[in-house]
Amino acid sequence: MTGPLSRITGRVRPPAVVVDGHGDWAEAERTLGTRLPEDYKQLVETYGRGDFWGALCLCTPFGDDNPVPLTADLLDDYGPLRDFSPERYPYPLFPEPGGLLAWAVTESAAHVCWLTEGPPESWPVVIWSRDDDYERFDCGAGALLDGLTNRTITSGLLHHEPELAPWFDPGVELDHVYVRLGEGPRPYAERLRILRDALAPTSDRGGYEYDGQRQDHFAVDATGWLLTYESAYGHQLRVAFPPADSAAARRAVLAAVELTGCPVRSADTVHGTSSWT
Repeated sequence: MTGPLSRITGRVRPPAVVVDGHGDWAEAERTLGTRLPEDYKQLVETYGRGDFWGALCLCTPFGDDNPVPLTADLLDDYGPLRDFSPERYPYPLFPEPGGLLAWAVTESAAHVCWLTEGPPESWPVVIWSRDDDYERFDCGAGALLDGLTNRTITSGLLHHEPELAPWFDPGVELDHVYVRLGEGPRPYAERLRILRDALAPTSDRGGYEYDGQRQDHFAVDATGWLLTYESAYGHQLRVAFPPADSAAARRAVLAAVELTGCPVRSADTVHGTSSWT
């Protein structure tokens, strides 16, 4: 592991299980009709499908049920629209020569593309937003993520919270449970601290406060569980976890809640199959 990828993995821990990250590269390139950059292949094999920093979701060419596959579909999707408004499309669309080929999407559904000019290792990156705004970066996929995660590259079209340490969430299916709580004797900030200490180590995923109401997001580092503690939509703890972790998450989370002194009113499934009642 060398170059940008070694630096990225030093900041952003790869997942224990890589989702849709392995397959036949030769077949994938035949299907697309082009070779692919080696740094992108290394990213896919190391991280797989998933979300970097809440800003960028990596597409991969593998997986039967992959919701964000690497496909050459921009010309089919946008070619007819370009016929009516060519001024909104300053770049050709792959497989047109030098066309845009998307390798990631953003949380706002922008396309993160290569501009397929010259050999794959020299392809620059173009981010194309839903509002037809464009940003060009004269570097590849690996160097872009390296620059984003060490904060030497900034983008107006990739939205994340730069004060937070970067993370990667693999594209695994999650169950969601809302643990609705009564009030306890301690203030909100102390309850949040107790929860995070009990589930430590955890990573900050940002928060929100308005008119005295709060929402705080964090992840449990060892398991990848995602939690939101809040008073904004009622006093509750939202928990997202792989279905196989349901029993372990229930034990750990309810034990942490008990330490706060807040009674559990209910623990209801929102999506998925887990039952905590």
